[in-house]
Formats: sequence, structure tokens, C-alpha cells
Amino acid sequence: MRTAAETGTGHHHGDRSTDRRPSAVRALTTLLYVTAAATVAVDLLNWWYAPEQGFGLAVRTGWALLRAFGFVLLVGHVRKGRTLARPLGLILAVTTVFAVGRLVVPRQGVPPWPGIAGFVALTALCLAVLWLLYRSPAVAGHLTRHRGRLVIDRQGLSWRETPPRRPVATGWLLTTRVAAFTYSPLMLVPALVAGGTIVDGRLAAVPAVLFWFGFALATSYAVLFCTFFLLRGKRWARGLLVALTLGVLAVDLPLCWWLLGVDGLVRDGAPLVAAAGLALYGLWRGGHEPVPTDGPRPAG
Repeated sequence: MRTAAETGTGHHHGDRSTDRRPSAVRALTTLLYVTAAATVAVDLLNWWYAPEQGFGLAVRTGWALLRAFGFVLLVGHVRKGRTLARPLGLILAVTTVFAVGRLVVPRQGVPPWPGIAGFVALTALCLAVLWLLYRSPAVAGHLTRHRGRLVIDRQGLSWRETPPRRPVATGWLLTTRVAAFTYSPLMLVPALVAGGTIVDGRLAAVPAVLFWFGFALATSYAVLFCTFFLLRGKRWARGLLVALTLGVLAVDLPLCWWLLGVDGLVRDGAPLVAAAGLALYGLWRGGHEPVPTDGPRPAG
């Protein structure tokens, strides 16, 4: 098997793993590592100062900690210059702020000052990440690459960057796709928390919790179906995704209120509302952006 370097087909793009990246890109990767570490530190700090360290807080803390791996994954996309870095960074920053915010506020009383300080610091880091992703010309010029694919041609078998076969999607449609893929985990977390109520003796909640789990899993496949055709320019996929988003909110929010109370509605419903709003906004913005039919994918 030949690589793109051996065949010479990818030489004009340059090897971004060895080329000196712009200072703004290096600063962004460092900032992402700091944000990942801060996410872990703030989540553990909130757990330490929480007045009630129950099952629900453990589930929400575990879900918040997973975002640290998301930021590390984002580093890889930034280093490789992929256009997916922008929408992934946007949804990570937004959901991280919501995830940490719902851990800081206790059921009663005033949040402890270390938790507030950690939340403010993490919010500032997320805003700095978004500023570099969307406002830095150097970063925008770096995030232009397509994903590598296995290519067979006259020169043999090679792995190199190739333009996608589907129509080129705008950055906002990619944002919609990433935001919609968070629907399922954002429903599974409160469903798992509600599962703890079964252990406490609320056996009447068993059918609702099982339905919640099943609906969340089915949503992931429905989102995959919708976004597959959405990125291929099918207009009916837009309407279907809007209907799916409204259906998700119509199912999740009442279940949060019924099984977890007002506290659960705020803690677990607000992040889903934010993700749904971002997906719908991206869908609206994507419909007003020109979609190129050839050439490199816009940085977005």
C-alpha cells in the first residue's frame, strides 16, 4: 500500500503533522488540553462540595467528565485541520457550560464559592476556545481539510485526502448534525437518573423509564437517518429533523418533570433545549448559506 506522500498526490497540501502550524492553532490545542483538565478538576470539585452525593449526582458528574475526552478528541481534529472541529467545539463548549452549571447549583441554598469560581473559569475557557475557532483567521485557514480515504487508482492503493462524494455541506449544517447527535445521550442521562427512583421503590415508574431508554436509543438512529440525507441536500430531511427535534422535546421534558421534578427539569431539560435550539438555528442558517458544488469545503 502506498501513502499519499509516496505517490506524491498529497504533496501540495503539505504534511500538517510535520509542518509548523500557525501560532493561533498551537495556542488552540494548548487551550483545549487546559479546558479538558479544567473540566475534570471542576467536576470533581463540585462532587467534593456537594451536600448530597447521591446516585443522580454521580450519573451527572460522570457524564460531565466524559466531555474531557471530547476536548481531547477535538485536539486531534484541530491538528489534522478538519472542518468538523468548529461544530464539534461549539457543541462541546455549550453543553459543557450547561453540564457544569447544573452540578454547581444545589437543590437548596447558595452554591459553594469554589464551585462558582470553577464554573466561571471553565466558562471563560470555553469562550476562549470558541473565539479562536470562529474569530481567528489563522485557525480558519487551517481547518480546511477533508477526511482521509482509501483510494485505488493507476498508481496503486493509497490513503489520502479526497473531497467527499456527497454535496459539500455548510458549516452550519455540520453544526446541526453534531448538535442533533447529542439528543440521545442528553436523554439517557436523566433516564438513568430516573432509574434510581425504581430502586427507591417507585415501581410505577418502570414502564416510563423503559420507554425513555428505548426512545433515546431510537432517537440516535433517527438522527443518523435524517442527517445522512440532510448533508446530501434533501429538503424533506430538514422538515423531518425539525419534527424529530420537537418530538424529542415533547417526550423528554414532561418525563424530566414527572420523574425528576422541577429540579430535574432544569438540570436535565435545559441542556437538551440548548442543543435543540442550536440544531434548529444551524438548520435555519444552513438554509440561507450558499452551498458550493465543488472545490474545498468551507471552514465554516
